[in-house]
Amino acid sequence: MKKLIEAIPGHNKEIYGVEVDGIITAFLLVILIAIVREIVGVILPKIFSKISLGSQVAKDALSGSGKALGVAVGCWGGMFLSDHIDWISSVLQLIMVLAIVVTAFRFVGVIHAFVLWTDDDGELDGSQKTVVSAAESIMRFLIVIFGMVFIADALGFDLTTMVAGLGITGLALALAAQDTISNIFGATTVLLDRPFQVGDWVVIGSVEGEIMEIGLRTTLIRTSQDTVITMPNANLANTPVENWGKRRFRRWQPVFKLDINSDSAKVSGFCEGIAELIASHEKTMKEEDSFARVSALGPDAIDVGCNIYWDINSGKIEREARDSFLIDVMSLAKTHGLNFHDNRRRHSV
Repeated sequence: MKKLIEAIPGHNKEIYGVEVDGIITAFLLVILIAIVREIVGVILPKIFSKISLGSQVAKDALSGSGKALGVAVGCWGGMFLSDHIDWISSVLQLIMVLAIVVTAFRFVGVIHAFVLWTDDDGELDGSQKTVVSAAESIMRFLIVIFGMVFIADALGFDLTTMVAGLGITGLALALAAQDTISNIFGATTVLLDRPFQVGDWVVIGSVEGEIMEIGLRTTLIRTSQDTVITMPNANLANTPVENWGKRRFRRWQPVFKLDINSDSAKVSGFCEGIAELIASHEKTMKEEDSFARVSALGPDAIDVGCNIYWDINSGKIEREARDSFLIDVMSLAKTHGLNFHDNRRRHSV
């Protein structure tokens, strides 16, 4: 490029104190970087097309990181072409470092797509979502730390002096960032002990909701009101966590009220019929601990109490199972000629 610039008439002149050859070189490099940016921005998503398949987040991340990587590649090539102009080389080095940091930061979004691509069923469970969330947080943290170091080096700061300065001010920084450090240790505790994972429904102190994301500093919880609560991870290390997602079974204890004048033999047959329904249902478990028995006698009703254990890990499936079970109980009561208690009958007398 130096020979090309020298062949241009008037290249050694100055405009407002800036040499013309520097301006021409910068202009040509901008064109070069723009071309490389577009080329790499197209090629990179195609290289990872299989991984990004079905993930819009990964597609956006690859598109953005590809263009940023193209800028970095263009600047790297421009540094060799403009080595005769120091100020351009310095600017290109700084832009290249910034572009690499942006590339790495955007590329973090591909982690989710990669894990999804390697998964057999194509769906991430709670533990996989937790690992992805933690990995993304850790990667972003490391990218920011190392990015700051490389940017400082590109700006010409003496890293040795900076390290020495950090040693002197380290105590003050540690005291100022003690909350952040506590949150990071809290996140480490959560990831090691795994009291919950992404997707679990938990109760932490006065907060109840579904775990959305586990970051380095905070954990996001979506409540039943569809609001999002940001909880510092430091609180998780010292607060009891009730995890509804860790349940081995779902216990249900419905009570059916029969008319007080019901025939005792029919009531007994009704109880035995419910017990058979519980034992034969495909979604129940712990049959030896399940039962359906008369639990109380009132002035106008017979209470039939049940104890049922669902082998279910989804609220939707549980509601469907309850619905079918209750309909079967209604049919069973009609078969035995029994009526459920109605308060209106007593008040109308």
